[in-house]
Amino acid sequence: MSRQLIWIFAGGVVVWAALSMDISADRLSLAIPRLGEFLGRMFPPDWSVWPEILKGMIETLRIAILGTFFSVLLSAGLAVLASQRLFPRLIWQPVRAFLAMIRAIPLIVIAMLMVASVGLGPLPGILAITIHATGMLAKFYAEAIDNVSEAPVSALASAGASRAQQLRWGIWPQMAPVILRDTIFRFELNLRESLVLGIVGAGGIGLYVQTYVRSFQYDKAAAVTLAIVALVLMSEFVAVIVQRKFS
Repeated sequence: MSRQLIWIFAGGVVVWAALSMDISADRLSLAIPRLGEFLGRMFPPDWSVWPEILKGMIETLRIAILGTFFSVLLSAGLAVLASQRLFPRLIWQPVRAFLAMIRAIPLIVIAMLMVASVGLGPLPGILAITIHATGMLAKFYAEAIDNVSEAPVSALASAGASRAQQLRWGIWPQMAPVILRDTIFRFELNLRESLVLGIVGAGGIGLYVQTYVRSFQYDKAAAVTLAIVALVLMSEFVAVIVQRKFS
């Protein structure tokens, strides 16, 4: 009975959300031809802007790589402090609350703050990616530590191993595959998110998308969009190869 009530409640929430929005069949029917007209202006893509596209793609890739690298370094230390296995509640609970606070702030807001702090360019994008990704990666790393088997750690502890030795020889071999998976996933996410950082002046190829769309150069915007799709697909292909190599 309780399960039926949950489904009824969920359905009611969906209906309430739909009724409170300005959604109508007339507006949707008008949107289709407008969308077709917009897409018609985008093709064929204008590849004369390829030098700018290549520059933006390289900058975006660098932002994602450096942001991921620095977030991994920060997350490694914070994850140890956030582990319930390694530290008492007085330590891990405030650290996890801090990480949750970071995750609660949208990336675009962090990027705007970084732009206001250090100015335009790729640096605020790197800082924004680093901060935002740390909130997620440190949580994942801490959970990986907490979910390892207790037996190897207990054996090392009984042999007189220090906490650092327990982490290196008892915990790390078990959590390494999980760490690799989560890090690759976060890098893919960082790459996607860094694509839009240019909208607020934080570097990357997103700046070109914004520029061409605002100036009604839709054929050039289409070329940038296709390049972005190719970059994302390439990153997923490389990520699959890396995971297979180390799995």
